Amino acid sequence: MAVTMADITHLRKMTGAGMMDCKNALNEAEGDFDKAIEIIRKKGQAVAAKREDREASEGCVLAAIDGEFAAIVAVKCETDFVAKGPDFIALTKSILNAALANKPANAEALLATLIEGRPVSEWITDRIGITGEKMELGAYEYLTAPTTIAYIHPGNKLATIVGLNQPNVNNQVAKDIAMQVAAMNPISIDKETVPAEIVEREKKIAREKAIEQGKPEAILDKIAEGALIKYYKDYTLLMQDFVKDPKITIDDYLKRQDKNLTVTAFKRVNLNVE
Repeated sequence: MAVTMADITHLRKMTGAGMMDCKNALNEAEGDFDKAIEIIRKKGQAVAAKREDREASEGCVLAAIDGEFAAIVAVKCETDFVAKGPDFIALTKSILNAALANKPANAEALLATLIEGRPVSEWITDRIGITGEKMELGAYEYLTAPTTIAYIHPGNKLATIVGLNQPNVNNQVAKDIAMQVAAMNPISIDKETVPAEIVEREKKIAREKAIEQGKPEAILDKIAEGALIKYYKDYTLLMQDFVKDPKITIDDYLKRQDKNLTVTAFKRVNLNVE
Protein backbone atom coordinates (compact mmCIF):
# COMPACT_ATOMS: atom_id res chain seq x y z
CA MET A 1 0.00 0.00 0.00
CA ALA A 2 1.13 3.56 -0.67
CA VAL A 3 2.50 5.44 2.30
CA THR A 4 0.89 8.85 2.74
CA MET A 5 2.31 11.99 4.33
CA ALA A 6 -0.38 11.67 7.01
CA ASP A 7 0.92 8.18 7.84
CA ILE A 8 4.51 9.42 8.05
CA THR A 9 3.51 12.36 10.25
CA HIS A 10 1.52 10.08 12.55
CA LEU A 11 4.43 7.65 12.95
CA ARG A 12 6.82 10.53 13.59
CA LYS A 13 4.54 11.78 16.35
CA MET A 14 4.42 8.29 17.86
CA THR A 15 8.17 7.65 17.76
CA GLY A 16 9.96 10.99 17.41
CA ALA A 17 11.89 9.54 14.45
CA GLY A 18 12.82 11.61 11.42
CA MET A 19 10.50 11.88 8.43
CA MET A 20 12.69 9.75 6.16
CA ASP A 21 13.16 7.09 8.85
CA CYS A 22 9.39 6.95 9.30
CA LYS A 23 8.80 6.70 5.56
CA ASN A 24 11.34 3.90 5.16
CA ALA A 25 9.97 2.01 8.15
CA LEU A 26 6.40 2.24 6.85
CA ASN A 27 7.46 1.09 3.41
CA GLU A 28 9.34 -1.86 4.90
CA ALA A 29 6.35 -2.70 7.12
CA GLU A 30 3.95 -2.33 4.18
CA GLY A 31 1.95 0.29 6.09
CA ASP A 32 1.65 -1.66 9.34
CA PHE A 33 2.20 0.89 12.12
CA ASP A 34 3.08 -1.67 14.82
CA LYS A 35 5.69 -3.26 12.57
CA ALA A 36 7.04 0.16 11.59
CA ILE A 37 7.46 1.11 15.24
CA GLU A 38 9.30 -2.16 15.86
CA ILE A 39 11.61 -1.49 12.90
CA ILE A 40 12.50 1.95 14.27
CA ARG A 41 12.99 0.53 17.76
CA LYS A 42 15.28 -2.25 16.52
CA LYS A 43 17.34 0.29 14.62
CA GLY A 44 17.81 2.23 17.85
CA GLN A 45 18.77 -0.92 19.73
CA ALA A 46 21.30 -1.86 17.07
CA VAL A 47 22.91 1.57 17.14
CA ALA A 48 22.89 1.57 20.95
CA ALA A 49 24.74 -1.76 21.00
CA LYS A 50 27.39 -0.41 18.62
CA ARG A 51 27.85 2.79 20.64
CA GLU A 52 27.93 1.15 24.07
CA ASP A 53 31.66 1.74 24.54
CA ARG A 54 31.45 5.41 23.56
CA GLU A 55 31.43 8.21 26.14
CA ALA A 56 28.29 10.31 26.54
CA SER A 57 29.77 13.46 28.08
CA GLU A 58 27.42 16.10 26.65
CA GLY A 59 23.70 16.44 27.23
CA CYS A 60 20.79 18.45 28.52
CA VAL A 61 19.89 19.17 32.16
CA LEU A 62 16.43 20.47 33.02
CA ALA A 63 14.61 21.04 36.31
CA ALA A 64 11.07 21.96 37.33
CA ILE A 65 8.65 21.81 40.26
CA ASP A 66 5.17 20.47 40.85
CA GLY A 67 3.98 22.00 44.10
CA GLU A 68 6.01 20.44 46.91
CA PHE A 69 7.90 18.15 44.52
CA ALA A 70 10.94 19.24 42.52
CA ALA A 71 13.03 17.22 40.09
CA ILE A 72 16.11 17.40 37.88
CA VAL A 73 16.60 15.20 34.83
CA ALA A 74 19.78 14.96 32.74
CA VAL A 75 19.90 13.07 29.47
CA LYS A 76 23.39 12.57 28.09
CA CYS A 77 24.68 12.24 24.52
CA GLU A 78 28.01 12.37 22.73
CA THR A 79 28.09 15.81 21.12
CA ASP A 80 27.06 19.33 21.97
CA PHE A 81 25.46 19.62 18.53
CA VAL A 82 22.90 16.93 19.39
CA ALA A 83 22.50 18.21 22.97
CA LYS A 84 21.39 21.63 21.68
CA GLY A 85 18.95 20.20 19.15
CA PRO A 86 15.26 20.97 19.76
CA ASP A 87 14.24 17.31 19.52
CA PHE A 88 16.80 16.25 22.15
CA ILE A 89 15.74 19.07 24.49
CA ALA A 90 12.10 18.09 23.92
CA LEU A 91 12.93 14.48 24.84
CA THR A 92 14.59 15.63 28.08
CA LYS A 93 11.58 17.84 28.82
CA SER A 94 9.15 14.98 28.26
CA ILE A 95 11.14 12.76 30.64
CA LEU A 96 11.17 15.53 33.23
CA ASN A 97 7.41 15.95 32.87
CA ALA A 98 6.98 12.20 33.37
CA ALA A 99 9.06 12.45 36.55
CA LEU A 100 6.94 15.31 37.87
CA ALA A 101 3.71 13.49 37.07
CA ASN A 102 4.71 10.07 38.42
CA LYS A 103 7.34 10.93 41.05
CA PRO A 104 9.43 7.76 40.59
CA ALA A 105 11.63 6.75 43.51
CA ASN A 106 14.89 6.39 41.53
CA ALA A 107 16.44 6.44 38.07
CA GLU A 108 15.49 2.82 37.36
CA ALA A 109 11.85 3.58 38.12
CA LEU A 110 12.00 6.67 35.90
CA LEU A 111 13.33 4.60 32.99
CA ALA A 112 10.33 2.31 33.40
CA THR A 113 7.85 5.21 33.57
CA LEU A 114 5.50 5.36 30.61
CA ILE A 115 5.23 8.22 28.14
CA GLU A 116 2.33 7.72 25.75
CA GLY A 117 2.25 4.04 26.63
CA ARG A 118 5.98 3.36 26.19
CA PRO A 119 8.73 3.38 28.83
CA VAL A 120 11.25 6.20 28.99
CA SER A 121 14.05 3.73 28.19
CA GLU A 122 12.50 3.01 24.78
CA TRP A 123 12.17 6.69 23.93
CA ILE A 124 15.89 7.12 24.64
CA THR A 125 16.77 4.06 22.56
CA ASP A 126 14.65 5.34 19.68
CA ARG A 127 16.47 8.67 19.77
CA ILE A 128 19.79 6.78 19.60
CA GLY A 129 18.62 5.23 16.34
CA ILE A 130 17.71 8.64 14.95
CA THR A 131 20.93 10.47 15.86
CA GLY A 132 23.43 7.60 15.77
CA GLU A 133 24.85 8.76 19.11
CA LYS A 134 25.06 7.00 22.44
CA MET A 135 22.48 8.37 24.88
CA GLU A 136 21.59 7.58 28.47
CA LEU A 137 19.74 8.91 31.46
CA GLY A 138 22.58 10.78 33.11
CA ALA A 139 20.88 11.84 36.33
CA TYR A 140 17.58 11.98 38.16
CA GLU A 141 17.32 13.89 41.43
CA TYR A 142 14.27 15.01 43.38
CA LEU A 143 13.17 16.44 46.71
CA THR A 144 9.99 17.45 48.52
CA ALA A 145 9.44 20.46 50.77
CA PRO A 146 6.77 23.04 51.70
CA THR A 147 8.36 25.41 49.15
CA THR A 148 10.39 24.19 46.18
CA ILE A 149 12.25 26.08 43.48
CA ALA A 150 14.10 25.04 40.33
CA TYR A 151 16.84 26.90 38.48
CA ILE A 152 18.29 26.05 35.06
CA HIS A 153 21.52 27.82 34.16
CA PRO A 154 21.64 29.14 30.57
CA GLY A 155 22.88 26.42 28.23
CA ASN A 156 21.03 23.53 29.89
CA LYS A 157 24.20 22.01 31.39
CA LEU A 158 23.57 22.91 35.03
CA ALA A 159 20.40 22.88 37.13
CA THR A 160 19.50 23.01 40.80
CA ILE A 161 16.48 22.41 42.98
CA VAL A 162 16.01 23.64 46.55
CA GLY A 163 13.49 22.92 49.29
CA LEU A 164 12.64 25.34 52.09
CA ASN A 165 10.89 24.57 55.35
CA GLN A 166 8.00 27.03 55.06
CA PRO A 167 5.21 27.33 52.47
CA ASN A 168 4.75 30.34 50.20
CA VAL A 169 8.32 31.61 50.43
CA ASN A 170 8.89 34.65 48.23
CA ASN A 171 9.84 33.33 44.79
CA GLN A 172 12.82 35.66 44.38
CA VAL A 173 14.23 34.59 47.75
CA ALA A 174 13.87 30.94 46.81
CA LYS A 175 15.43 31.57 43.39
CA ASP A 176 18.36 33.37 45.01
CA ILE A 177 19.12 30.24 47.03
CA ALA A 178 18.84 28.00 43.97
CA MET A 179 21.25 30.28 42.08
CA GLN A 180 23.62 30.26 45.07
CA VAL A 181 23.71 26.46 44.92
CA ALA A 182 24.42 26.66 41.18
CA ALA A 183 27.22 29.20 41.58
CA MET A 184 28.94 28.02 44.75
CA ASN A 185 28.42 24.22 44.68
CA PRO A 186 27.99 23.59 48.43
CA ILE A 187 28.37 20.00 49.64
CA SER A 188 25.81 20.23 52.45
CA ILE A 189 23.27 22.52 54.08
CA ASP A 190 25.26 23.15 57.27
CA LYS A 191 28.27 21.84 59.17
CA GLU A 192 26.16 19.26 60.99
CA THR A 193 25.35 17.56 57.68
CA VAL A 194 28.89 17.39 56.31
CA PRO A 195 29.80 13.68 56.00
CA ALA A 196 32.10 12.48 58.77
CA GLU A 197 34.69 11.17 56.31
CA ILE A 198 35.02 14.64 54.78
CA VAL A 199 35.49 16.22 58.21
CA GLU A 200 38.27 13.74 59.04
CA ARG A 201 39.87 14.22 55.63
CA GLU A 202 40.00 18.01 55.97
CA LYS A 203 41.41 17.82 59.51
CA LYS A 204 44.07 15.37 58.34
CA ILE A 205 45.06 17.63 55.43
CA ALA A 206 45.31 20.63 57.75
CA ARG A 207 47.44 18.74 60.29
CA GLU A 208 49.79 17.41 57.62
CA LYS A 209 50.21 20.86 56.12
CA ALA A 210 50.96 22.34 59.56
CA ILE A 211 53.55 19.64 60.24
CA GLU A 212 55.25 20.41 56.91
CA GLN A 213 55.38 24.07 57.97
CA GLY A 214 57.06 23.09 61.23
CA LYS A 215 54.17 24.01 63.54
CA PRO A 216 54.40 22.71 67.15
CA GLU A 217 52.57 19.47 67.94
CA ALA A 218 50.68 21.20 70.74
CA ILE A 219 48.75 23.47 68.36
CA LEU A 220 48.05 21.02 65.52
CA ASP A 221 44.52 20.27 66.72
CA LYS A 222 43.73 23.97 66.99
CA ILE A 223 45.05 24.57 63.48
CA ALA A 224 42.97 21.67 62.16
CA GLU A 225 39.81 23.05 63.78
CA GLY A 226 40.50 26.46 62.29
CA ALA A 227 40.91 24.96 58.84
CA LEU A 228 37.66 23.08 59.31
CA ILE A 229 35.79 26.29 60.12
CA LYS A 230 37.10 27.81 56.88
CA TYR A 231 36.00 24.70 55.00
CA TYR A 232 32.49 25.01 56.45
CA LYS A 233 32.44 28.66 55.38
CA ASP A 234 33.34 27.72 51.81
CA TYR A 235 31.29 24.57 51.33
CA THR A 236 28.19 24.58 53.56
CA LEU A 237 25.27 26.48 52.05
CA LEU A 238 24.04 28.34 55.13
CA MET A 239 27.55 29.51 56.07
CA GLN A 240 28.54 30.63 52.57
CA ASP A 241 28.71 34.32 51.74
CA PHE A 242 25.64 35.35 49.75
CA VAL A 243 26.84 35.91 46.17
CA LYS A 244 24.58 38.96 45.78
CA ASP A 245 25.77 40.50 49.05
CA PRO A 246 29.04 39.00 50.38
CA LYS A 247 28.68 40.98 53.61
CA ILE A 248 26.07 38.46 54.82
CA THR A 249 25.75 34.68 54.79
CA ILE A 250 22.93 32.69 53.25
CA ASP A 251 21.65 31.99 56.76
CA ASP A 252 21.60 35.74 57.46
CA TYR A 253 19.71 36.33 54.20
CA LEU A 254 17.06 33.76 55.07
CA LYS A 255 16.68 35.05 58.63
CA ARG A 256 16.02 38.54 57.27
CA GLN A 257 12.94 37.08 55.59
CA ASP A 258 11.81 35.04 58.60
CA LYS A 259 13.81 34.04 61.67
CA ASN A 260 12.72 30.41 61.25
CA LEU A 261 13.24 30.12 57.51
CA THR A 262 15.87 27.63 56.35
CA VAL A 263 16.80 25.17 53.62
CA THR A 264 15.77 21.55 54.07
CA ALA A 265 17.37 20.04 50.95
CA PHE A 266 19.07 20.86 47.68
CA LYS A 267 20.26 18.98 44.60
CA ARG A 268 22.67 20.07 41.89
CA VAL A 269 23.43 18.42 38.54
CA ASN A 270 26.23 19.76 36.35
CA LEU A 271 27.43 18.20 33.10
CA ASN A 272 30.34 20.62 32.83
CA VAL A 273 33.72 19.81 34.29
CA GLU A 274 33.98 21.43 37.71
